[in-house]
This record gives sequence, structure tokens and C-alpha cells, in this order.
Amino acid sequence: CSSDLAGHATSPATPVWGAARDTFESVSPATGEVLATFAVDGEREVAAAVRRAREAASWWAGLGFEDRKLRLLAWKSHLTRYMGRLARQVHDETGKPLDDATLEIINTILHLDWAARHARSVLKPHRVPSGLLMYNHSAMLEYQPLGVVGVIGPWNYPVFTPMGSIGYALAAGNAVVFKPSELTTGTGQWLVQSFGEVLSEVFGDTQPVLQLVTGLGITGAELARSGVDKIAFTGSAATARKVLAAAADTLTPVLAECGGKDALLVDADADLDAAADAVAWGAMSNAGQTCVGVERVYVAEAVYHPFMEKLNEQLGKLRPGEDDGASYGPMTLPGQVDVVERHLADAVAGGGRAATGGLDSVRAPYVDPVVLVDVPADSAAMREETFGPVVTVTPVPSLADAVRLANASPYALGSAVFTKRRRAGLQAARALRAGMTSVNSVIAFAVVPALPFGGSRESGFGRI
Repeated sequence: CSSDLAGHATSPATPVWGAARDTFESVSPATGEVLATFAVDGEREVAAAVRRAREAASWWAGLGFEDRKLRLLAWKSHLTRYMGRLARQVHDETGKPLDDATLEIINTILHLDWAARHARSVLKPHRVPSGLLMYNHSAMLEYQPLGVVGVIGPWNYPVFTPMGSIGYALAAGNAVVFKPSELTTGTGQWLVQSFGEVLSEVFGDTQPVLQLVTGLGITGAELARSGVDKIAFTGSAATARKVLAAAADTLTPVLAECGGKDALLVDADADLDAAADAVAWGAMSNAGQTCVGVERVYVAEAVYHPFMEKLNEQLGKLRPGEDDGASYGPMTLPGQVDVVERHLADAVAGGGRAATGGLDSVRAPYVDPVVLVDVPADSAAMREETFGPVVTVTPVPSLADAVRLANASPYALGSAVFTKRRRAGLQAARALRAGMTSVNSVIAFAVVPALPFGGSRESGFGRI
């Protein structure tokens, strides 16, 4: 995942310096059009937002689960009613098709609904056994809100990903200060304003329970060191380290959801049509700019060639663009085009070849689907997060070999296994060192609100 603390030199969000207060512009990645101008919040503005949030947090926690549920469900209804407007905002800032933006919002609504309705049952006080030595005592376990949670969101899923932290933090009784990516600040502003409108217009509440701070990397750094009670960060592993360093002075705990190099495993008995369809969607949707997107595929040798035929057939139907008929949009972050180009060149230089597309698939800001085969295990395309519409496919002797190769990556976010043998699928899923695994589906875990979300190693730690 790209992040907003890694610097803005390659970002379409353009800083404007020299004014009384620094500003930056949000720019359409598809057309280059300036969409809006926002202020760069610094230490003073971030500190003020956190102070306001502390007062609001006390009031919000005091409402209790039921009153918070009513407010969050009202917000859910607002998001549902104005889904089209929000989808247009996401489309303008990221370039993704309106259908993809709408699907992202629908998934967000499902999670918000689940958080609102289940917070009490998950977090309510409950008795626990006292043990033989303390049999004449009773013991109670209960969860208290942390207070103020800072959320630093990404640009690739500017509604679904930050709301995975915002919605659950609010449901648990916390106030939130939200710093969206500089590439999708308008989307973040829309979310914060909509919640404020619901609180004031429906319930007459004026407390700033959810606040927005805007800016570039420096703003995220200020939020990380502001002394909030927890930081929820989504972005690259390199930027996660910067967030951890900034939060260290105040011993602020951090939830880090970082990048991935997710593998999809295809067994010899798998439904090849379903597997090929899953790879096409998992690798190419959102122009491959998905942390849990499919970047590596390991296929049983016995079905490698028929699988490749089916995959190429699926990819032949896809076309990037800005129009309504496009399968996916542009690369939102211009600098990511350079990463894709470097990975393709490195793979070919090492003896790999393109079974679909190739170096000429890069037509900035668009990249056509690319499938790489015969790629050396130590190449950048196999080791680093590409974050573009590129996937490698490797034949393997067995499912066990596929698991071994999948686990060789320093990333451990999501994965998928395709096999008709239930026991083999579960066994492989348990052997994969990933935070989440789908069996005979792809990325399904992200749509189930009751499941935690997160990874380990270079993919971060903690669970949403």
C-alpha cells in the first residue's frame, strides 16, 4: 500500500507554498484537473483537533452502546442515501470506475452496520472464572474506550479502509481524528462532514466526535506524535516505521496495516474457471492497487497450461480507462507507474517473459493487464509489492510446494487457495503465513464484518 508519509514528490497532490498558510491541490489522476485546494495542518492545528476530541470522547463514551448505535445507524442510512455522490467523489479523486467505488461504499456500509449492532455484545462486561484459589471472589472483565484514536488513511480505498478503523473506533466509544491521504482528501472531508450533519440535524449533537485534519506527510507525522491514545495506520511498511518512530515519544500504540504480496494457490483438482476469474479480478481490479490483491499465483503443473489459457481469456476482456465501459481506472499515484515499469524490466532481464502484455502495456497513467511467467524467485516482481495490474504465474509440483513458495515472501497479509478437497484447502490455509486466507474465493474475508483484518511481518501488525 502506498502511504501519505512517504513524501509527496511523486504525488498528484501539489503543494502550494508561500501563502499565509501552506495549501495543496487535489488533482484528478485521469485528467490532471485540479479538484480542490486544502490547507496543510501543522502541529498547532493537529493539537487543537486532539484537544477538542478529548472533550468529545468523554461525552461520546457516556452515551453508551445503544445511543451510539442509533447515531451510527443513522450515519449508515445517510451513506446509503447519498452513495452516488460519494462514489462520484471517489471516482474523481482515484480514477476508479463508479461501479468499483460503489462496491467499496456498500462494503463500508455493511461493516458500519455490523459495528453499530454488535459493539455491545462484543465489548459488554462479563463474568470470568475466579479459579480454585479465589473461589470466594467474583471476577469481571470489561472494555473501556481508549479515548481518542488517530486514523491515517490510504488513497486506494479511501472510504472502505479508513472506515474499517473509524466505524469500529466510534462504536467502541472513542472519538476519532482522521487524516486522509493527500490524494483523496475530498473523500475524507465528505465522510467527516456527513457524520457531523447526521449528529447535528438528526440528534442535535454538536460535539466534534469525528474530526478531519488535512495535509501532506508532515500532518500525519504530527498526528502520530500528538499523544492520541492509539494510531490506526494504513500504508507502506517503510512509512509504518516512520509512524512508529513518531509515536514512540508518547508511547502511543499503533495498528499498522501495510502492503502485501498476496499469493493465490491453484491445486490440480481446482475449478480452473473459478480460479482464473478470481485471479483476473483479484489482480486487476482497482488497477491492481489493492493491499490484498493477487500478485503471485502458484499453479499445479498438471493444470498449468489450461489455467493459463483461461486466465488469458479473462484478461482479454479487460481494458483500463476513464469512461464508463472501462474495467479499471488509471494508476492513482503517478510514481507507482515507475515501480510497475521497473518490475517488468527486472523480470524480463532475469529471464522472465510476459504471457500477457509487457513493457508496452505501460501507457501512463494507465497500465494494461500483464501476466509474467518464468520469473526468477529473487526478482523485484516476486519479492516487492508491485501495486499495479501485474501478476506472476509459476507452475509447482504440488500444493505443498505452492505453500512453501508463498511463505517465502517477507509479506504476510492475505492469500487464497483453490481446491475441491476441503481438508486440503483448510490444511493449506492454516500452513500459509498470512493474516487471512480465502478458500475457493478471493478477498472474501474483507467483506465479512465479523472477521478481523490484518497481517504480520512486513504487512504490519494488529487487527482491525
